[in-house]
Amino acid sequence: MSATTRPFWIALGAVSIAFHLWLVFSGLVPNLVSRPIHMALALPWALIFVAKTPAQKISGIILTLIGLIGCGWIVANHQTLGDQYGFLMGNSQIVLAAALLLIVLEMAHRAIGWPLPTVAAIALLYALFGQHIPGEFGHAGLPVESMLGTLTIAEGGLWGSLTGVSVNIVAIFVIFGAVLNGGEAGQGFMNVAGAAAGRLKGGAAKVSVVSSALFGSISGSASANVASTGAITLPAMTKLGYPKRLAAAVEAVASSGGQIMPPLMGAGAFVMVELTGKPYVDIMVAAILPAVLYFLAVWVGINAFAMRYDLPGVPKEDRPNLRSVVITSAFFLVPFTILLWGMFGGGYTPQYAACLALLAGAALLLLDADLTVDLPRSKQRFADVCLNAGRQVAMIGSIILCASIVIGVLGLTGLGIKITSLLISGSGGMLWPALLLTALACLILGMEVPTTAAYVICVSVAGPALIELGLEPLQAHLFVFWFALLSTITPPVCGAVFIAAGMVEENWLKVAGTAMALGIGLYIVPLAMIANSTLIELGSDPVWAIVAGLKVAVGLTAISYGLIAPRPVWQRIGMVALGGAVIFAAGV
Repeated sequence: MSATTRPFWIALGAVSIAFHLWLVFSGLVPNLVSRPIHMALALPWALIFVAKTPAQKISGIILTLIGLIGCGWIVANHQTLGDQYGFLMGNSQIVLAAALLLIVLEMAHRAIGWPLPTVAAIALLYALFGQHIPGEFGHAGLPVESMLGTLTIAEGGLWGSLTGVSVNIVAIFVIFGAVLNGGEAGQGFMNVAGAAAGRLKGGAAKVSVVSSALFGSISGSASANVASTGAITLPAMTKLGYPKRLAAAVEAVASSGGQIMPPLMGAGAFVMVELTGKPYVDIMVAAILPAVLYFLAVWVGINAFAMRYDLPGVPKEDRPNLRSVVITSAFFLVPFTILLWGMFGGGYTPQYAACLALLAGAALLLLDADLTVDLPRSKQRFADVCLNAGRQVAMIGSIILCASIVIGVLGLTGLGIKITSLLISGSGGMLWPALLLTALACLILGMEVPTTAAYVICVSVAGPALIELGLEPLQAHLFVFWFALLSTITPPVCGAVFIAAGMVEENWLKVAGTAMALGIGLYIVPLAMIANSTLIELGSDPVWAIVAGLKVAVGLTAISYGLIAPRPVWQRIGMVALGGAVIFAAGV
């Protein structure tokens, strides 16, 4: 982005912010209006802004213009298109539909690489030619006009409910996160973490855990979390003599937990709202205890590592003073309080409550930690918010539009039902083998696909099977969502580990091994949610949910110490076995 084009991108980001806020406050807008406009606003960011070569920039401009024509045509004709019932009329509509699908594939490719658009392209080829596949995995054949039309001019495929979540909910929370990150809230997270954990044994590592949990709850991206909080916590840990592999592992594991930490949990929680039909507040409450258990395991792991190494706390002179903590914490506590009041006390929808919190956060951009106003600085902050919000909304929109193609094809062809049947038969009709097969699928898919997309695709094919085998819908969805995170710290492809290892210049395999031990909760807590079903029932059965949480906490503590603490091998094996028995013996 050059200085000459910067004003254009700032203006485009401002338009994107204004449009998504307007949708929340304006009431009902037809889906075939709001969702194509959402894609239209994402096109320049996804195709031109990210261009690395002149050829990419030229092709991006051409594809953006074609995409704008397609989206504009759908918006202009949304009323008459409803009368076509997803059936294309004439070659011009077929060409336009094919162009829109190809553009979405390229948007996702430029945003996150080839894996997800490759899956979507294979799905499209299956829809077009699957009738030639012998056996039960073939289908009867779909007319091109019907198949392409359902995906592009009806409220399915590109404009389906998944895209609706991106337009109406995810975008608002992404903008909210950009507003918080644009001001003093990030420093507030660090100061609260430093004051709460800095003086403890292993304090620098624990500061990383607390700050990453707070920051990750609004960023929803393990990689972004590592890059932001890690820029402060990693030098602090290595300066105090922490082994580099441990410092990087702590940051990678703590950052990965941000996507499972309420209240926001990234984009995945809002997609879960659409797929399960559960209110957002119910999902948030259900996710609290599992998230706390995850971070408890990380905390215990740091204590266990402190038995191996000298892990000092943060020196007193480097810890924030009380005044600094109180003032900077207000920069995130005020918007968070408004958000939670709006959802729980005011009875507003999550997106409306987020808008109120967002406006409060925007007002706080005028102030700094000394409570002074600096208009040039504030102007720069608002410009950065526009840039970051526009780019992030477009990236998530590109991912969800591409995933919507896959979901649309699964429904059109019945492939989802066939894969579900295969999963049930492959597991012998037993729940636990089906869970392990699902976990493996999540790990493989998550290696090259963002967590939200991996969750959506896996739960679309495995979710019905798990529910048929006896799980409650929310149990199945949370299980898949957690395991979609595995690839952030699990080799061979572990994005959070790669970034953290690069920042401290350590061998990534050493970091990954340490991260897997520290992040053992990521592997065990989803299984514990199945063995102890009341663990996610904090809202409806708080007493037994807390009992289950304490039971799992004891087991996780034993397992974590058994894996990490410097003890004789037989003691370590015994502690791991005891921990597993406590967690999985008679569920609560």
